[in-house]
Formats: sequence, structure tokens, C-alpha cells
Amino acid sequence: MDNHAKYIEGMYCEIVGEGKPIVAFHGWSLDHRVMKECLEPTFAHRSGWKRIYVDLPGMGRSPASDAIQSTDDILASVLRFIDAAIPAEEFVVCGESYGGYLARGVIHERIEHVAGMLLVCPMIVADHSLRTLPELRIVRKDHELLDRLPEEDAQEFASMAVVQGQREWERFQNEILVGARLADNALLDRVRTQGYGCSHNVDDLPHPFDKPALIITGRQDTSVGYVDSWNILENYPRATFAVLDRAGHNLQIEQPNLFHALISEWLDRMQEAEQPPRGAVIKSSMQAQ
Repeated sequence: MDNHAKYIEGMYCEIVGEGKPIVAFHGWSLDHRVMKECLEPTFAHRSGWKRIYVDLPGMGRSPASDAIQSTDDILASVLRFIDAAIPAEEFVVCGESYGGYLARGVIHERIEHVAGMLLVCPMIVADHSLRTLPELRIVRKDHELLDRLPEEDAQEFASMAVVQGQREWERFQNEILVGARLADNALLDRVRTQGYGCSHNVDDLPHPFDKPALIITGRQDTSVGYVDSWNILENYPRATFAVLDRAGHNLQIEQPNLFHALISEWLDRMQEAEQPPRGAVIKSSMQAQ
């Protein structure tokens, strides 16, 4: 599969495949790997989709800028990126955690151009103290694994992982930790202090988003929870809403089979939406006679 990297509007991205664009945004402090590694297996036997995996400003390989002071600024950068990368094209938007907040910001600003939406453990409420969160509950813990890891790695992994096994650790290390350690901490601190949430309500849409959507949350997610996501559901009348057991904030790692099944069904729904209704085609043909 064709895979190439480039900088667009100062933001690094990796582009895979051809077809309708899918723009994917990672979570806070991470990089494009978290979205690329979880989505690409689903596209192994699918064509017709151009996946665009972005590094947000000051994260991954995208340089920091003094112009970035808040999430308003990051969202503005994301919109410039989209306008430059896929001008005047209809596209699909995906986001994980903080990226899910930005994805909704994109829909707020470009709703007529968005053909579908995927949210994975989305951040709904910017202020952590106002979130509805479940109590911490570890489903599986490999004590021998944690004892073998360097203390810093073990703490990072144990602080988020609901399923703490070897396979989950390997993916966490390659998809979460590696990207997180590239982030510009000065930019992160500045945005956290000056405006982690947008100055406007990204969920105050001009009208409901009536395109195929999927919102996946983790039952044991103590970072953003799952309850707050339910509160935005009426904005998306064609959304599937899933709460996965045995899944925390990295549910794509802890429940990969169910994750891919849900993604595949969502892609099917978007492809179905692209096809004109049979009745409309027949009617048009009869009128032509």
C-alpha cells in the first residue's frame, strides 16, 4: 500500500491509500502512530479510502510554535491543514481522546463537508474536575511484567492500562509512549494553562450531523469516562454508541477484535451512504423515457 509522509501547513502527516479522505487526529501529547496502528489493520482488505494521519502542533514531528496558545489555535491550525490538504473535498473525520474534541470542532466549522465521524474515547469535557469518571478498576494485572519494566515505564503503563499484559504493554510502548516522549512540553503546558477547551462550544452544532458516525468508549476509562459522551449523542442521529467492558482509555489496544468489528461496520455504513437509493435511480430512468 502506498504510504508517504509530508508537511502541510507546518504539520507532519502520513498518507496511506487513495480515495475518500479520512483525516485522523491523535490524543493529547501523542502522535499519529496511535491512530495509524489501530486503524490500518481494518483497511488491509479495503480500498477507496485515503487515510491522513496527522501530528498536531508541538506533538510528534510537527514543530511547536509561539502562535499556539490555546486549543482555539490548534483547531485553527487543523482547519488550515484540511483546507490545504483536501481543498473543496468531502472528507471523514476521526479523533481519539483530545483528537475527538478537535474532530467535533472540525464538524462545528465544516459540517457540510464532513461525510462521517469516528470518536474513540473522546474528550467531551475539557475541565478534568467536571468529568463523570468511573472508579479505577484493573481487569488483569501481570505483576511479573510490571516488575521487569523500568520504573518510569511501569508507572506510565499501570496508570492507564486496564489490561496489563505483555501484548498490551508492547502496543502501549510502540503506539503511546514513543509518541508522547516527542511532545514539546512547553507548548502543552501553555495550552493547558491558557485554554485547553475551545472558547466556543464545539457541540453546539448548527444542525444535527446526519451522517454515519461511531462513538466508542471504555467502561473502565478513568481519563475521560463514558457517561459524558452519551450527552452529545443527539447531535449524531446516525451514530452507533458503544461502551466496551475490559477497556480503559486505550480500548483499541485492550479490545482490538471488537474495535475492528465496530470500525468495519461503520465503514460499511459510510459506503452504503455513498450509493444512491435504488428507487431514486428507477424513478430517474422512468422520467427520462
